[in-house]
Amino acid sequence: MFNMKKLACALLVAGAVTGSVTVASAATITNGSFEIPGGGSPFTTLSAGDTSINGWTVGGGGIDYIGTYWQASNGSSSLDLNGLNPGSISQTVSGLNIGAKYRLIFDIAGNPDGGPNPKSLDVLLDGISQDSEIFDATGTSKSAMGWSTRSFEFTATSTSQLLEFVSTTTGNSGNGTYPFAFGPALDNVSINAVPEPLTLSLFGAGLAGAAALRRRKKA
Repeated sequence: MFNMKKLACALLVAGAVTGSVTVASAATITNGSFEIPGGGSPFTTLSAGDTSINGWTVGGGGIDYIGTYWQASNGSSSLDLNGLNPGSISQTVSGLNIGAKYRLIFDIAGNPDGGPNPKSLDVLLDGISQDSEIFDATGTSKSAMGWSTRSFEFTATSTSQLLEFVSTTTGNSGNGTYPFAFGPALDNVSINAVPEPLTLSLFGAGLAGAAALRRRKKA
Protein backbone atom coordinates (compact mmCIF):
# COMPACT_ATOMS: atom_id res chain seq x y z
CA MET A 1 0.00 0.00 0.00
CA PHE A 2 2.84 2.40 0.82
CA ASN A 3 4.46 1.82 -2.57
CA MET A 4 1.17 2.36 -4.37
CA LYS A 5 0.80 5.74 -2.67
CA LYS A 6 4.27 6.73 -3.82
CA LEU A 7 3.47 5.60 -7.33
CA ALA A 8 0.30 7.68 -7.35
CA CYS A 9 2.18 10.77 -6.10
CA ALA A 10 4.90 10.36 -8.73
CA LEU A 11 2.33 10.07 -11.49
CA LEU A 12 0.50 13.13 -10.21
CA VAL A 13 3.73 15.16 -10.25
CA ALA A 14 4.50 14.00 -13.79
CA GLY A 15 0.98 14.82 -14.90
CA ALA A 16 1.09 18.28 -13.33
CA VAL A 17 4.40 19.06 -14.99
CA THR A 18 3.13 17.81 -18.34
CA GLY A 19 0.10 20.04 -17.92
CA SER A 20 2.25 23.11 -17.26
CA VAL A 21 4.24 22.49 -20.45
CA THR A 22 1.02 22.14 -22.44
CA VAL A 23 -0.32 25.45 -21.13
CA ALA A 24 2.93 27.26 -22.00
CA SER A 25 2.79 25.81 -25.52
CA ALA A 26 -0.65 27.25 -26.28
CA ALA A 27 0.66 30.40 -27.98
CA THR A 28 0.67 30.30 -31.79
CA ILE A 29 1.33 32.66 -34.67
CA THR A 30 -1.61 33.12 -37.01
CA ASN A 31 -0.73 32.78 -40.70
CA GLY A 32 3.01 32.80 -39.98
CA SER A 33 3.94 32.11 -43.61
CA PHE A 34 1.53 34.76 -44.94
CA GLU A 35 -0.24 32.23 -47.16
CA ILE A 36 -3.75 33.60 -46.56
CA PRO A 37 -4.93 35.11 -48.86
CA GLY A 38 -1.66 35.00 -50.86
CA GLY A 39 0.60 37.67 -52.27
CA GLY A 40 -0.68 37.63 -55.83
CA SER A 41 1.24 37.86 -59.06
CA PRO A 42 3.85 39.18 -58.79
CA PHE A 43 3.15 41.16 -55.56
CA THR A 44 0.72 43.60 -53.94
CA THR A 45 1.73 46.82 -52.20
CA LEU A 46 -0.17 47.35 -48.93
CA SER A 47 -0.41 50.63 -47.01
CA ALA A 48 -0.36 51.27 -43.26
CA GLY A 49 -3.51 50.04 -41.54
CA ASP A 50 -4.16 47.28 -44.08
CA THR A 51 -5.41 44.00 -42.52
CA SER A 52 -5.89 41.91 -45.65
CA ILE A 53 -3.10 39.48 -44.63
CA ASN A 54 -4.98 37.21 -42.24
CA GLY A 55 -3.88 37.86 -38.63
CA TRP A 56 -1.56 40.77 -39.44
CA THR A 57 -1.70 44.58 -39.60
CA VAL A 58 0.55 46.65 -41.85
CA GLY A 59 2.28 49.73 -40.42
CA GLY A 60 4.89 52.37 -41.16
CA GLY A 61 5.51 53.12 -44.83
CA GLY A 62 3.71 49.98 -46.02
CA ILE A 63 4.98 46.65 -47.30
CA ASP A 64 5.04 44.56 -50.48
CA TYR A 65 3.06 41.33 -50.15
CA ILE A 66 5.11 39.01 -52.35
CA GLY A 67 3.56 36.22 -54.40
CA THR A 68 5.31 34.99 -57.52
CA TYR A 69 7.90 37.78 -57.61
CA TRP A 70 10.55 35.79 -55.74
CA GLN A 71 11.13 32.45 -54.02
CA ALA A 72 9.41 32.19 -50.64
CA SER A 73 11.07 30.49 -47.71
CA ASN A 74 7.95 28.46 -46.89
CA GLY A 75 4.87 28.11 -49.06
CA SER A 76 4.34 30.60 -51.86
CA SER A 77 4.08 34.01 -50.14
CA SER A 78 6.42 36.28 -48.17
CA LEU A 79 6.96 39.96 -47.43
CA ASP A 80 9.24 42.84 -48.36
CA LEU A 81 9.06 45.07 -45.28
CA ASN A 82 9.74 48.12 -47.43
CA GLY A 83 6.82 49.18 -49.58
CA LEU A 84 7.72 52.54 -51.06
CA ASN A 85 9.22 53.33 -47.64
CA PRO A 86 10.29 51.27 -44.60
CA GLY A 87 7.24 49.55 -43.14
CA SER A 88 6.20 47.01 -40.55
CA ILE A 89 3.86 44.09 -39.87
CA SER A 90 2.30 43.28 -36.49
CA GLN A 91 0.14 40.73 -34.71
CA THR A 92 -1.12 40.31 -31.15
CA VAL A 93 0.08 36.92 -29.89
CA SER A 94 -2.28 35.46 -27.29
CA GLY A 95 -2.21 32.30 -25.17
CA LEU A 96 1.06 33.23 -23.47
CA ASN A 97 1.79 32.06 -19.94
CA ILE A 98 3.16 34.90 -17.77
CA GLY A 99 6.70 34.13 -16.69
CA ALA A 100 7.13 31.36 -19.26
CA LYS A 101 9.94 31.50 -21.79
CA TYR A 102 9.28 31.36 -25.54
CA ARG A 103 11.39 31.15 -28.67
CA LEU A 104 10.35 33.19 -31.71
CA ILE A 105 11.63 31.80 -35.02
CA PHE A 106 11.52 33.45 -38.44
CA ASP A 107 13.29 33.50 -41.82
CA ILE A 108 14.80 36.62 -43.34
CA ALA A 109 16.36 37.54 -46.67
CA GLY A 110 16.61 40.77 -48.66
CA ASN A 111 15.13 42.30 -51.78
CA PRO A 112 17.82 41.41 -54.36
CA ASP A 113 16.82 44.10 -56.85
CA GLY A 114 18.81 46.88 -55.21
CA GLY A 115 18.81 49.29 -52.36
CA PRO A 116 21.15 49.65 -49.39
CA ASN A 117 22.91 46.51 -48.24
CA PRO A 118 22.82 44.79 -45.81
CA LYS A 119 19.09 44.81 -45.08
CA SER A 120 17.99 45.12 -41.46
CA LEU A 121 14.93 44.76 -39.25
CA ASP A 122 13.96 44.98 -35.59
CA VAL A 123 11.57 42.70 -33.68
CA LEU A 124 9.45 44.41 -31.00
CA LEU A 125 7.18 43.15 -28.23
CA ASP A 126 4.70 45.71 -26.90
CA GLY A 127 6.75 48.42 -28.59
CA ILE A 128 10.08 47.42 -27.02
CA SER A 129 12.89 46.18 -29.26
CA GLN A 130 13.85 42.58 -28.45
CA ASP A 131 16.04 41.64 -31.41
CA SER A 132 17.84 43.24 -34.37
CA GLU A 133 18.80 41.28 -37.47
CA ILE A 134 20.75 42.04 -40.63
CA PHE A 135 20.96 40.15 -43.91
CA ASP A 136 23.59 40.56 -46.61
CA ALA A 137 21.81 40.17 -49.94
CA THR A 138 25.02 40.18 -51.98
CA GLY A 139 24.93 37.42 -54.60
CA THR A 140 21.26 36.54 -54.06
CA SER A 141 18.54 36.57 -56.71
CA LYS A 142 14.76 36.20 -56.92
CA SER A 143 15.20 32.47 -57.59
CA ALA A 144 17.88 31.99 -54.91
CA MET A 145 17.03 34.30 -52.02
CA GLY A 146 19.40 32.72 -49.50
CA TRP A 147 16.82 32.67 -46.71
CA SER A 148 18.32 32.56 -43.20
CA THR A 149 16.55 31.28 -40.07
CA ARG A 150 16.87 33.52 -37.01
CA SER A 151 15.46 33.22 -33.48
CA PHE A 152 15.48 34.77 -30.04
CA GLU A 153 14.00 33.94 -26.65
CA PHE A 154 11.81 36.08 -24.42
CA THR A 155 9.87 35.76 -21.18
CA ALA A 156 6.18 36.57 -21.43
CA THR A 157 5.06 39.53 -19.33
CA SER A 158 1.39 39.24 -20.24
CA THR A 159 -1.03 36.66 -21.61
CA SER A 160 -1.04 38.56 -24.91
CA GLN A 161 1.70 40.74 -26.42
CA LEU A 162 1.99 42.78 -29.60
CA LEU A 163 4.61 41.35 -31.95
CA GLU A 164 6.07 43.66 -34.60
CA PHE A 165 8.62 43.23 -37.36
CA VAL A 166 9.91 46.67 -38.35
CA SER A 167 12.20 47.47 -41.27
CA THR A 168 15.23 49.54 -40.30
CA THR A 169 16.51 49.59 -43.90
CA THR A 170 16.31 53.34 -44.46
CA GLY A 171 19.24 54.22 -46.73
CA ASN A 172 18.69 55.69 -50.19
CA SER A 173 19.03 52.99 -52.84
CA GLY A 174 20.08 55.38 -55.56
CA ASN A 175 16.95 54.49 -57.53
CA GLY A 176 15.45 57.86 -58.43
CA THR A 177 11.92 56.48 -58.73
CA TYR A 178 11.88 54.17 -55.69
CA PRO A 179 14.73 55.24 -53.39
CA PHE A 180 13.52 53.33 -50.28
CA ALA A 181 11.62 50.39 -51.80
CA PHE A 182 14.16 47.57 -51.38
CA GLY A 183 13.97 46.14 -47.87
CA PRO A 184 14.33 43.02 -45.74
CA ALA A 185 12.24 39.98 -46.67
CA LEU A 186 10.30 38.05 -44.00
CA ASP A 187 8.66 34.60 -43.95
CA ASN A 188 7.89 31.51 -41.86
CA VAL A 189 7.23 33.07 -38.43
CA SER A 190 6.52 30.66 -35.54
CA ILE A 191 6.68 30.48 -31.74
CA ASN A 192 7.58 27.62 -29.41
CA ALA A 193 7.56 27.28 -25.63
CA VAL A 194 10.98 26.74 -24.03
CA PRO A 195 10.65 24.27 -21.11
CA GLU A 196 12.47 25.41 -18.01
CA PRO A 197 15.34 23.10 -16.90
CA LEU A 198 13.68 22.60 -13.50
CA THR A 199 10.46 21.57 -15.19
CA LEU A 200 12.28 18.99 -17.28
CA SER A 201 14.16 17.59 -14.29
CA LEU A 202 10.98 17.27 -12.25
CA PHE A 203 9.25 15.54 -15.12
CA GLY A 204 12.17 13.13 -15.53
CA ALA A 205 12.33 12.46 -11.81
CA GLY A 206 8.61 11.74 -11.69
CA LEU A 207 8.80 9.25 -14.54
CA ALA A 208 11.94 7.59 -13.13
CA GLY A 209 10.33 7.24 -9.70
CA ALA A 210 7.19 5.74 -11.19
CA ALA A 211 9.21 3.23 -13.21
CA ALA A 212 11.28 2.21 -10.17
CA LEU A 213 8.21 1.64 -8.04
CA ARG A 214 6.61 -0.47 -10.76
CA ARG A 215 9.73 -2.66 -10.89
CA ARG A 216 9.73 -3.08 -7.10
CA LYS A 217 6.06 -3.97 -7.12
CA LYS A 218 6.65 -6.71 -9.73
CA ALA A 219 9.60 -8.06 -7.71
